Amino acid sequence: MVKANSDFEGFWAELAERNISWFKKWDKVLEWNEPFSKWFVNGKINVSYNCLDRHLKEKANKTALIWVGENDDKKTLTYKELHKEVCKFIHSIVFGGFSHEALADRVNDAKAKMVITADGGYRRGAVVPLKESVDAALKKCSSVEKVIVVNRIKSQLSAISHQPLAPKYFWYEELMEKVSENCKPEELDSEHPLFTLYTSGTTGKPKGILHTTGGYLLWANLTTQWVFDIKEDDIYWCTADIGWITGHTYVVYGPLSCGATTLIYEGAPNFPDWGRFWKIVQDYKVSIFYTAPTAIRAFMKAGDKWVDSYDLSSLRLLGSVGEPINPEAWMWYHKKIGKENCPVVDTWWQTETGGILISPLPGVTVTKPGSATFPLPGIFADVVDGGGKSVAKSEGGYLVIKKPWPSMLRTIFGDDERYKKTYWSTIKMKLTPKSSLLNPVYFAGDGARKDSDGYFWILGRVDDVINISGHRLSTMEVESALVSHSAVAEAAVVGFPHDVKGEALCAFVVLKGNVAARSIGDKEAPIEIASALPRNEKLIEELRNHVAEEIGPIAKPDQIRFTDSLPKTRSGKIMRRLLRDIASGKQTTGDTTTLEDVDILNKLRVKE
Repeated sequence: MVKANSDFEGFWAELAERNISWFKKWDKVLEWNEPFSKWFVNGKINVSYNCLDRHLKEKANKTALIWVGENDDKKTLTYKELHKEVCKFIHSIVFGGFSHEALADRVNDAKAKMVITADGGYRRGAVVPLKESVDAALKKCSSVEKVIVVNRIKSQLSAISHQPLAPKYFWYEELMEKVSENCKPEELDSEHPLFTLYTSGTTGKPKGILHTTGGYLLWANLTTQWVFDIKEDDIYWCTADIGWITGHTYVVYGPLSCGATTLIYEGAPNFPDWGRFWKIVQDYKVSIFYTAPTAIRAFMKAGDKWVDSYDLSSLRLLGSVGEPINPEAWMWYHKKIGKENCPVVDTWWQTETGGILISPLPGVTVTKPGSATFPLPGIFADVVDGGGKSVAKSEGGYLVIKKPWPSMLRTIFGDDERYKKTYWSTIKMKLTPKSSLLNPVYFAGDGARKDSDGYFWILGRVDDVINISGHRLSTMEVESALVSHSAVAEAAVVGFPHDVKGEALCAFVVLKGNVAARSIGDKEAPIEIASALPRNEKLIEELRNHVAEEIGPIAKPDQIRFTDSLPKTRSGKIMRRLLRDIASGKQTTGDTTTLEDVDILNKLRVKE
């Protein structure tokens, strides 16, 4: 970090020369016309070359990808084999869980000329009709000229030839028989667009986050090395869907650019049972495991028997991603999965940042359960108030990044003004302590605090910080307090309007499925959670009092609603925006197409 402070551009130049292969060196490290950046200006590079070609001399026969299907299909590709496939066919990844309306919105925004899909996939034993969604979407998409279909579920060609859009459709397998496996990598500009990844905005209008080539690849490579301590014989598994940014950076580009072996799993974590992930770890000797806090809490709820049935001794490092992890889940993860032998790297980053910005370094950083610890080298983060002033230790504020970094988003595709307004207009800071000039800094909506040791604690989205009778509370802290109760597996807390307090708290609580909890006043009388507790007023009062003891009386939820599950995306994030609508009695607004289970909203609206 000393180098980054004293010679910011020299710091990045040294890393880029050492870790990435360039066809032509750059003329300038950084061109910063705030808030627009260009990194390694006029440098020539190719991402596929860095992920594949440069490894062929020494790692041609090393396994690059292990693919595991939900129905126990398996396929492995060496670096040599994967190189041949990529020479034939290169594409960008799009999340497969979108409805046809959401897919059409994204295709039209990107003005895409080609869509690549499959005849279907598998999820919890059922076929996901991917091609049917594409068929419906393309009725609204005039820009698409061709559709390529992978024969995943072994459909017959005639099934597609009778579709109205048949002239546009081609079987992937047939095309590949005619394509050469020799393809020279193009020498692309460092700022050449690599991919656009759409995120759901709070208004429901998706944002196309644009990432480019050289800077993004450098940070994906560096953070995979630094945070996951990648070694030659590691089997690395990031459980994220490859359609999300975690899948892009830490399933594909980061591990492959490091010459690692990366595992991809097609299905759900609980199919055919809650032991599925641990069986994969055992069978494939996974050594690095990277997953979401919501998945960890779901495993806690399912019970320890699913973990105890498998040999997890191959694991040497655990990671957490997606949202803040509460200390109780962190400890369970460390003790039950890692057997107290594996470092836990709790990582903070976003689609917009391209890669991890705050994280412990395994074997270097002393961790605190629930804290993402410190910014990585080269990242200048701070916690500030609305005026851009650094807040006091342990005081909550806005999490900002004060200097550009290589993997930062370049803009929102087709909308520079929205990019400036969304990320660079909320917070401004002084250039220097003595300066009167204010400089815009990056802020994407997360709150945080720094403790007395300087550790960063992520508090979640600032719109999840609510004001109760003049007191500002982080809903994440209330969630953590609820989960620390022995009966609770998972909780999501949101605010709703209140006539007296202004806002009040509503907690959606998932109870542990294998735990017997006592009723108040009778420690010897167990109550089966699955049947009796969802309507148990005594447990509700116990949970409210538990929160009061953990945080204070002001944090007591006004409502506690028991539920079997929470509305989550397939990447594992809880969609609290939808819970706020339910708690407030409003109709659901905005984009819901990334929900894992769309029926959960109707279930949650049913009054007990």
